[in-house]
Amino acid sequence: MSALLELTAVVAGYGTSQVIHGIDMSVAEGGIAALLGANGAGKTTILRAICNIRVRVSGVIVFGGLRIHGWATEEIVRLGIGHVPEGRGTFAHLTVEENLLLGAYTRRERAAVADDMRRLLDHFPRLRERLAQQAGTLSGGEQQMLAIARALMLQPRLLLLDEPSFGLAPLVVQEIFRILRQINESEGVAMLLVEQNANLALDLASDVYLMETGRIVLSGAPALVRDNAAVRRAYLGY
Repeated sequence: MSALLELTAVVAGYGTSQVIHGIDMSVAEGGIAALLGANGAGKTTILRAICNIRVRVSGVIVFGGLRIHGWATEEIVRLGIGHVPEGRGTFAHLTVEENLLLGAYTRRERAAVADDMRRLLDHFPRLRERLAQQAGTLSGGEQQMLAIARALMLQPRLLLLDEPSFGLAPLVVQEIFRILRQINESEGVAMLLVEQNANLALDLASDVYLMETGRIVLSGAPALVRDNAAVRRAYLGY
């Protein structure tokens, strides 16, 4: 399977502080890669570096065969990279429907946007029941579903997910991960997943990268982490 996203010797940080120290990684076309590691390892900074969001970046970032390092965030989004940040980032004062339409702001074909909204509401039936409801009044799980659905309204080739399970009840988390798998399998959307719940991430991903203090210390199939107790204890704490 060919690489959709490739990072080569990427260094990133904030101001004079360097957080990421020359990492190499990739996400396959239609694949799911999990980025695991302790808090502060630099996982969120990698997602921000890919989208050029308030971070200083050097190295080579290639998406769909194009070198995108230094591009404006808006240009990167238009290429087909959707980002679901930690904390969800929904527009609380807007309705569910308005949030979803904002996700399609770069698109012009109204009929296709309407079709995609209907399709996504099939994936997220809870949102269909709450289309006219203000996003700020939704439960945490529903807001996370809305954040994911809004990013998917872009029709992304790659979805970046930052801690989608954070603060949610286990049953809600299971439902969200089931939907993510379904979307990946039925629509071929590639995903780069940052997740503290390692077991869930390893079950979903086809590739895994393990980070420690801004460096990739292990990469490969999920079984490399799942079946190695020493690795789990050393880097994931369980």
